[in-house]
Amino acid sequence: MIARVRAGEPEAYAELVRAHTGIALRAAAALGAGADAEDVVQQAFFKAYCALGRFRDGAAFKPWLLSIVANETRNTVRTAVRQRTVVGREAALTEAEPVIPESADPAVAALEVERRAALLAALDRLSEEHRLVVTYRYLLEMDEPETAQALGWPRGTVKSRLNRALRKLKRLLPDFQPREGGDEHE
Repeated sequence: MIARVRAGEPEAYAELVRAHTGIALRAAAALGAGADAEDVVQQAFFKAYCALGRFRDGAAFKPWLLSIVANETRNTVRTAVRQRTVVGREAALTEAEPVIPESADPAVAALEVERRAALLAALDRLSEEHRLVVTYRYLLEMDEPETAQALGWPRGTVKSRLNRALRKLKRLLPDFQPREGGDEHE
């Protein structure tokens, strides 16, 4: 696909944009872009297009793009006048991808909203490097090699930081029980 873009085929880049917009929006929202997520993603796609000459042949596009999204989000958040709140981040994540199916039991749905808010509040208390590794690995569902590529870290660094981040989250959320399968027992 990248070869087609480099050959000057505009529809090829449009296909890449369509294929990766959802994950890019979720990444920007999860990393704190809030209401600016669409602008961040648009800027990231523009920068990615301009940097295609530096894209390594054979590399995966998604982690490369998401590293650009992360940088753009960081720049936007740093220069933002107002602080993003956990509630704002939760709303942005919910808009990016529905978390609870409409057919869900209201009690289960309320519990899921509470769990997600608690998790996001705990993520906000982690260092940036720990928040990034957890976000990429679990919220964006990237595997370890993709996470390493997106963050520009060696795989061993991803493993060790993820391990430390999960230990910190466990201390911050002692009553938090991860979902297992379809059953929810708390």
